[in-house]
Amino acid sequence: MHFHEHLHRSLAKAITFRLFVLVSDAIIVYSLTQRYDVTAGVILFSNIASTILYVAHERIWNEIHWGKSKLNK
Repeated sequence: MHFHEHLHRSLAKAITFRLFVLVSDAIIVYSLTQRYDVTAGVILFSNIASTILYVAHERIWNEIHWGKSKLNK
């Protein structure tokens, strides 16, 4: 039996994780710069790039069977 995670699940995981990171990154960047414009730019670029990379990473790992086990129900 082969298990496969659907793209929708990978996307949902990526989006919720990025929202969590977005808030923490914004707090850190703003605390260092005290500038909303710099914070917004860094957050926007960083989170778009990171989300794309995370989805790609998830899809690659979905094809690796190491560490997976089959469930018998």
